Amino acid sequence: MRKVNVIGVGMTKFTTPKALIPYPTMAIEATRDAFKDAGIDYSEIEQAYVGYVYGDTCAGEKVLYKLGMTGIPITNVTNACTSGSNALFLARQAVSYGVVECALAVGFEQMTPGALGATFPDRPNPVEKHVMKLMEIQELNATAPIMAQMFGAAGMEHQKKYGTKDETFAKITVKARKHAEHNERAVFRSPLTVEEVMESPLQFGPVTRFQCCPPTCGGGAAIVCSDEFAKKHNISKPVYIAAQTMITDLESTFNAKSPMNLVGFDMAATAAKRVYEEAGIGPDEVDLVELHDCFTPNELISYEGLGLTPEGTAEKFIEDGDNTYGGKVVTNPSGGLLSKGHPLGATGLAQCAELTWQLRGEAGVRQVEGARIGLQHNIGLGGAAVLTLYRRN
Repeated sequence: MRKVNVIGVGMTKFTTPKALIPYPTMAIEATRDAFKDAGIDYSEIEQAYVGYVYGDTCAGEKVLYKLGMTGIPITNVTNACTSGSNALFLARQAVSYGVVECALAVGFEQMTPGALGATFPDRPNPVEKHVMKLMEIQELNATAPIMAQMFGAAGMEHQKKYGTKDETFAKITVKARKHAEHNERAVFRSPLTVEEVMESPLQFGPVTRFQCCPPTCGGGAAIVCSDEFAKKHNISKPVYIAAQTMITDLESTFNAKSPMNLVGFDMAATAAKRVYEEAGIGPDEVDLVELHDCFTPNELISYEGLGLTPEGTAEKFIEDGDNTYGGKVVTNPSGGLLSKGHPLGATGLAQCAELTWQLRGEAGVRQVEGARIGLQHNIGLGGAAVLTLYRRN
């Protein structure tokens, strides 16, 4: 397998659905920014992969035809919240195995207000098994959003095992807002206190409204290439993907009677081991992480799943400030899904963009000093996990 470089990234400013920006507008803005960043033209792209969830068939063609109709393969990808990372995974594979020299990954989402629900209520739901297994563990709440119940239950399991306090989850949102304050592309940039987070409407378990990511609209894009392509185009010092893996649900997802596993803890832990092994490093060498913090419990349990801190020590990790600047590993310098926003198909490419800017030293006020290794963690229930480890040349 060949080394795969990330030579161009782009990301729109994320917005709430009230902005009413059409998805082609957002997607093409991010894609054009990625080409400007890379310094190449669309004509150089040999394959494109486009991730989204709430869109019709051939939405990728609808977007990319605005750049040109070159006849290249355009593959549309929908895989829940990992759709953007899945597009990147496929683009990286195409370059890594020598199928192409340069490939494009694009992700976007034009969402509607409110909690996620079933798009097609007249047919089987892909997360039905997850919900049924959760019902074997606890009674469902008739009024709480189902995803808040899933992740809230994961937080409750961690509390039961390790005595984690409600306030600890709230501190994750406080940290996210503090980081997002310096990200001009983030949706929520106003600081919050622990008290304000705790006093927002309760959703389920320890989770309040300010601990849930908002429905968001936006776009992201990344261009990847081989060393030969980078050399030919005089692209120096690119960031490269040192390791990447994608896995789907495991037997333990459903057999362990664990809400934490139902929301991806086991998937993340398994994927992390594979990524560290492929890259030849340990989690203690990671400088920063863009982590899938759709709900605060998921960030907390993922600290442990990714090996950033031993199991049962996530609360201490937070209390010691090891998840922010000056600590062991800066988590979500972008503000994460909680504050930057979570346009499902764009999230994975937005994480890629943030890590690329950080490793280049181009993140401005939110720059992580001396960053050389960045980890991307993206999950989707139904389910899949994509982990990507980036290094600076």
